[in-house]
Amino acid sequence: MRRFSRLAVLLGGVSGEREVSLRSGQRVMASLKRQGYQVVGIDPIDEDWLDRLRTTAVEGVFLALHGKGYEDGTVQGTLENIGLPYTGSGILASALGMNKIMAKRVFQAMEIPTPAYLPINLELDLDQQCEEAIEQIGFPLVVKPTSEGSSLGVSIVYQAEKLRWTVEKNRDFQENLFEQYIQGKEITVGLLGIGSQLRALPVLELIPQNKFYDYEAKYTEGMTQFVVPARLSETVNQMAQSIALRAHLALGCHGYSRVDMIIDATEQPFVTEVNTLPGLTELSDLPAQAEAAGISYDQLIAEILEST
Repeated sequence: MRRFSRLAVLLGGVSGEREVSLRSGQRVMASLKRQGYQVVGIDPIDEDWLDRLRTTAVEGVFLALHGKGYEDGTVQGTLENIGLPYTGSGILASALGMNKIMAKRVFQAMEIPTPAYLPINLELDLDQQCEEAIEQIGFPLVVKPTSEGSSLGVSIVYQAEKLRWTVEKNRDFQENLFEQYIQGKEITVGLLGIGSQLRALPVLELIPQNKFYDYEAKYTEGMTQFVVPARLSETVNQMAQSIALRAHLALGCHGYSRVDMIIDATEQPFVTEVNTLPGLTELSDLPAQAEAAGISYDQLIAEILEST
């Protein structure tokens, strides 16, 4: 028996990932309608979005939002306050997953491999921080925002004279970090299910045309080749899935997530981030992994919905 008949899909918003969210949300809405649900789309960019959510008699919310303000526990807390069940992780796991520094601290405590890093404090001496990053981590260095998704603001720096400039360029993101650059295979592992049904989906290898799997490579058709299952030995494949499960559980994720990794030359996987509301567009990683596991898009959406 279905738990819901009338649902809201939250999509869009004001983050840097608005366009991706709209694409995810439209596809989710189409799937839910095919499955017989009454669906209303609500965009938090509208001032009356919360009033609409309260007055449309919906029984649950499917979150197709991405980015800061939506994946970080903020909207999750709002929905809990008004008593509406929602898809994806709760407040704490969402906040941890969105904040790369806090997530890394959890990974380190749980002995989950992750690239070395240093926080960047824009209020302190940047030249000194750049010197410390060069000394402690070395080149190449990744500069990235602490709380953004879709690789927004991510740069790989190879020369000392460009490091300070790259940090300054990211000042609008407010919080950033230096991270060790690991040359290797880019992979991602989807997690699906709750309790005893939680499992890792087939490992997806990403071969972008660009230097790394950046925003353009993620959302432009033909810019990235998907290889699923990934070209890994069975040992490394199982290791990657095991690490992904540990990362999902360490942050307290719920229902589904996607764990991004790099596999270095020694075949050691390193977790770069956990996405608590991964994309669900026609070009997104998670649906491709589900398909490789024999799970159709509609089945994927149905299972995510049932985990609210």
